[in-house]
Amino acid sequence: MRKIAVVIPCYRVTDHILGVLSKIDEHVWRVYAVDDCCPENSGEFIERHCVDPRVRVLRNAKNEGVGGAVMTGYKAAIGDGAEVPVKIDGDGQMDPALLKYFVTPILNGHADYTKGNRFYDLTFINQMPKIRIFGNAVLSFLTKISTGYWSVFDPTNGYTAIHAKVAESLPMDKISKRYFFETDMLFRLNTIRAVIIDVPMHSRYGDEKSNLSIKRILPEFLGKHLRNFGKRVFYNYFLRDMTVASFELVIGMILFPFGTLFGLYHWISNLFVKQATPFGTIMVSTLCVLMGLQLLLAFIAFDVANVPRKSIHDMLTSRRDEFVPSSESKG
Repeated sequence: MRKIAVVIPCYRVTDHILGVLSKIDEHVWRVYAVDDCCPENSGEFIERHCVDPRVRVLRNAKNEGVGGAVMTGYKAAIGDGAEVPVKIDGDGQMDPALLKYFVTPILNGHADYTKGNRFYDLTFINQMPKIRIFGNAVLSFLTKISTGYWSVFDPTNGYTAIHAKVAESLPMDKISKRYFFETDMLFRLNTIRAVIIDVPMHSRYGDEKSNLSIKRILPEFLGKHLRNFGKRVFYNYFLRDMTVASFELVIGMILFPFGTLFGLYHWISNLFVKQATPFGTIMVSTLCVLMGLQLLLAFIAFDVANVPRKSIHDMLTSRRDEFVPSSESKG
């Protein structure tokens, strides 16, 4: 039997969590419900009302956000010997019946990490609130740039599965613990060249309330995306490897701004003295801008083609002893 584990962060989900637990596939080996210092005492609620012997309740001493709760569940699952931990939410928006579609590509060696994509089937997009459609479109574009996974979409989708060996290889203590968690996971996965596959799905929207405010998180996400983009480019194109794309990026970043600033400076200077800008100055500026832009576009094309395509989990060694959960996290 393949040891498939389910990790469920629990925070204000007592109205839905029992329904979610009751729908977990019988082929799942173990379920970890993580009470993230929930004000509704989700852990105690589950222990009182859930009779499924596969369910283990874990507790965080303080609220660590969805990322912190997932990391607690991952560590426990890996420490217990799980092969593929699957993360779903406890609010009932994610259908547990889809779990097999997330696990199969990993077990078959086609992927190291799978995630849901609610935008694959256009039929179901009309069921999604318009603000979520817009927010996810913007965030998806930023995520493609910062993570290097140009073929993935719907980055904030929390329905995910990961091979245990790949999860072990991630710096769990450095991964963002709150709303940026799913996106930061993609960035960290790219640094180890993990293969990611989108799984088509649709969510069900009922009376559950989202704590995610697009207006509030967009500025924060923008700064974090810029940071991750800089780190990724440095790691992949200068620290661990250097390719022709490395030189394209450096030269392009010099020529494009130089040509732009050089041209603007001389154009404004000559405008004030009411003189025509020399043709040679215009040519120097134009050539630098065009060459710089062409080099930057060539870098982007190389980066798009450089998406990881061969799964890595079979090449990784296990470090399970490091992931035995601490006694304070056990229920």
